[in-house]
Amino acid sequence: MIFDFKFWHYFARQGQLIHNLENSEMRHFNKRLGWIFALGILLFALREIWGMNSSSLTPYLVAGDMDTYSLARWTSLAGTLIWAGIYLAFHTYGAAFLFSRILKIPWRAALVMQTYVTAILVIEKALLFFLFAVLGYTTYLSLFSFGPLAALLFNHSFVILFFNQLTIFTSLIIAIQYRFLRNYVTFSPKWLLFGLILLHVLVALAIGALSLVPLADMIEGFTEGVVPGE
Repeated sequence: MIFDFKFWHYFARQGQLIHNLENSEMRHFNKRLGWIFALGILLFALREIWGMNSSSLTPYLVAGDMDTYSLARWTSLAGTLIWAGIYLAFHTYGAAFLFSRILKIPWRAALVMQTYVTAILVIEKALLFFLFAVLGYTTYLSLFSFGPLAALLFNHSFVILFFNQLTIFTSLIIAIQYRFLRNYVTFSPKWLLFGLILLHVLVALAIGALSLVPLADMIEGFTEGVVPGE
């Protein structure tokens, strides 16, 4: 038998989707995945064009150096598009590969599962972009996370960034992964849920740890010019 993959139809019918994956051939999946990638890359581009995360380029504009500013903006846009491709590919194909190899689940099921995860991440970023566009300013903290609350209680960037990764969308992602994976793993569902929560906490800790790395100083030191003859 053959069934058509319909993203929104199966979003709330994952049990039916899992059953179809196990017993039927799937059509139009690559087309839907292509749309998610296209919309994701477009979203990253719009955020960059609007000016998110480009405040470091403002001094060129203030100084009136329009050529340098334009070149920097185009370079920044190109870097953003490259990062968008890497980001989307990792969360879809990279994570699916790791789940497939580590937990021994079918590749197709892992890929479909991570397609929903990637779509949720894109939706989260789209909602944030819409809110920032309406408000007229941006913040590095997600309004859907515990980051703003942590910023009121703590002044350490590691703690703030850690809680900033724990959002309501993280809960939805864990729920989707749990719903899929429990049909393929042999150990207790409680251990599966615990493992998924632990995984996302470790990822949040890793991202928070990046605040302890002096990236700005490293980049500045790397890009400093060398005086000829020295």
